[in-house]
Amino acid sequence: MPEQTQVLRIKRQESPNSEPYYEEFEIPYLAHHNIISMLMEIRRNPVTRQGKRVAPVVFDANCLEEVCGSCTMVINGRVRQGCSQLADSLNGPVTIEPMSKFPVIRDLWVDRSVMFETLKKAHAWIPIDGSYDLGPGPRVSPETQELAYLFSRCMTCGCCLEACPQVNGHSAFMGAAIIGQVYLMGEHPTGKMHQDERLEALMGIGGIADCGNAQNCVEVCPKGIPLTTAIARVGGQVSRKWLRDLFFK
Repeated sequence: MPEQTQVLRIKRQESPNSEPYYEEFEIPYLAHHNIISMLMEIRRNPVTRQGKRVAPVVFDANCLEEVCGSCTMVINGRVRQGCSQLADSLNGPVTIEPMSKFPVIRDLWVDRSVMFETLKKAHAWIPIDGSYDLGPGPRVSPETQELAYLFSRCMTCGCCLEACPQVNGHSAFMGAAIIGQVYLMGEHPTGKMHQDERLEALMGIGGIADCGNAQNCVEVCPKGIPLTTAIARVGGQVSRKWLRDLFFK
């Protein structure tokens, strides 16, 4: 009986400025393989389907538990996590490509630093002076805690930006993940004190007004975060701030 195999068609790029190309690899089929374990198998013996020995495929991965967001890639046309995507659920040859909304460093490895820079621009943190005892914090209702927990699961993987039609070369839109974190920080009792600073960042170029409400972000988010809820609520906060600034400054 012939050995079962799995074919992977991988988009490769040797450097940020070089031309991309595709290579096919054929590896032994193993039940319950995920995409990362398949890429590791190719790395162990980087020989194409045509028998040519090549450089190992470069990819990013860390936790392998869908927590870090490092292994985000486009698999059969859909952005997802390589560590949680099982090959058994994919029919036929598997096409693997890097995300298109971030600069490619090499092969499947992309530079997601724009997301972290935008989080800094939006002040998506809670400043707490730890030099003295602040005492017990304010009580937070269970309902607020439950919703905030959903947004705290964001791993800055970039799926929502990859799927968003507003994130492109003609737009500076910061993306749903950043808006979600602005909403999360504003729900924290201490974070509320600095929410105006965050909203100010969202009122500028690339802010919430650039959202086209395509709702692709909630469709592809691997954590099921209700990003459109955050966009709607932060949009209301931005509108109220604009009116306050108009009439009370």
